[in-house]
Amino acid sequence: MTAVGGSDLQVELPTATGSAVDAVVRQIRELIADRGLKVGDNLPTERELCASFNASRNTVREAMRILKAYGMVEVRPKIGATITDNRMSRAFELFSFNTMELSRKTFADVQAFRDLLEVGAAEQLFERLGDNDVGELHRINEQLREIQDLREASEVDYAFHVRLVSILDNAAILDIYTVMKPVILRIMQKGKTRRMFKNDTYSEHRGVVDALEARDRLAFQYRLRTHLMFGFRFFSEENAEMN
Repeated sequence: MTAVGGSDLQVELPTATGSAVDAVVRQIRELIADRGLKVGDNLPTERELCASFNASRNTVREAMRILKAYGMVEVRPKIGATITDNRMSRAFELFSFNTMELSRKTFADVQAFRDLLEVGAAEQLFERLGDNDVGELHRINEQLREIQDLREASEVDYAFHVRLVSILDNAAILDIYTVMKPVILRIMQKGKTRRMFKNDTYSEHRGVVDALEARDRLAFQYRLRTHLMFGFRFFSEENAEMN
């Protein structure tokens, strides 16, 4: 980034790798890491950041706005910018906001991603699988027999899959499923009836767990992939469909 002019009037030229604002966002993140700042610590003042990065106030303010949107900082009057860690909740909000429209492409994209995580991790799942895991999956699945409405059914279905991926003992994957929960629930509910959950979903889950228990990798992958694609026919071919 190159600054032209005095301290009160600066015109920043974009760098070869991005805009002046992008550069300041990167520099603030580097500053946090270099100083070992933690959640609750204060960042330097706006004036200090301008001087440190040779940037205008508008550029620093826009960079702080971006970091706030990411859930990394909180800006309060008379206190200034404080480091936070609301990245997951912000991502959750942003993802939730974009789940009003469901299409066949949305379904295919989300389920293909879940296929990569659940079906694609078969080897690791079998390596880590314990008797308690099989029992817990059966227990959760049995709850589908007692469901009263679609929302409850989708929550149980979601819980089954979260318990399945939890076998991997990978916090990042569980975080991803937390962020994706709103759209996963809507996909699970689309076009289905309570009877479908009590019969079809229950039977499909049972087949997945039976394959796990038998250590039959090919059957597990086939049954799980078939289950994930079950709802495909409920989505139109239109680019977007309002529910």
